[in-house]
Amino acid sequence: MIIAATWESGGLGQAGREVLGAAVRLGAALGDDVAFAALGMAAVDAAAEAGGCGAARAFALEGDYAASGAEGAIASLAELARELEARAVLLAADEQGGEIGPRLAERLSGTAVTHATSVEVADGRLLWTRPVFGGKAFAAVTAHVEPVVATLRRGAFSSAEAMGGAAAVETRQVPVTDGAVELIGSEEPQSGVALEDAAVIVAGGGGLGSGEAFAELEELAGLLGGAVGASLVAVDSGWAAPERQVGLTGKVVSPDLYFAIGISGASQHLAGIGGAKAVVAVNTDPDAPIFNTAKLGVVMDWKKFVPVLIEELRRAAP
Repeated sequence: MIIAATWESGGLGQAGREVLGAAVRLGAALGDDVAFAALGMAAVDAAAEAGGCGAARAFALEGDYAASGAEGAIASLAELARELEARAVLLAADEQGGEIGPRLAERLSGTAVTHATSVEVADGRLLWTRPVFGGKAFAAVTAHVEPVVATLRRGAFSSAEAMGGAAAVETRQVPVTDGAVELIGSEEPQSGVALEDAAVIVAGGGGLGSGEAFAELEELAGLLGGAVGASLVAVDSGWAAPERQVGLTGKVVSPDLYFAIGISGASQHLAGIGGAKAVVAVNTDPDAPIFNTAKLGVVMDWKKFVPVLIEELRRAAP
């Protein structure tokens, strides 16, 4: 059995579709069935939708995740993986998947593979491809011990498609944990388009010079129907919230269009935008590494570029 698992808050989201799509194709190659496990609020809706997208079994793992934290999710998935004798458990390579993936692999005495960009079956074994050296190269790895718990890079796998049919949703409660993790605070998620799901991202870096500059990026992103991202320098400077960070230690994104404004293009940042279909770079330094990745490069002060682009978009708006 191959298990796909994601956190959902309603119907099946983009992350769930990508992970389920990868699981369905892997299951077909191995001749295994696929199970989908939805964690979070309204998990039943997502699990029911997954049943029509290739999942033979669908589970809604419900409970108080605010109290149990990652441990509740790990305990639930470990129990399910053992019951189904899972060969692989697939998660999205986001904050939640990154937190529980390696810990779940250890709990199952299996192997963790992080930020996988592809998987194939070779001589009956799973062959995973993942970035190494900060995204400068890719390695093909196989596990000597299964099950494999893999986090999948967003945008690297095709989404699951509706196939018809349905799977009865089995609802289970997250086990109560011993309180080893104490919740000391929580924040409401940012409104608007999530970075991982955005088709357009307008990201700012150290070249902006101040946090106030991000107000203009917000306006530009709004006109484009996109989201605002930031480099590590901008986040460390306190100009942008940590959840906006794009890069090896932040979020990995795969938009159709990525504006890198005032971003030099350090390797850790480039590792996060490898899936972008087109990069537009705006920088005053013509030798900035970001231009090696950009489809369109503009050697210009962002203060001259962004306001003009905003004004043109306003004029073009219906």
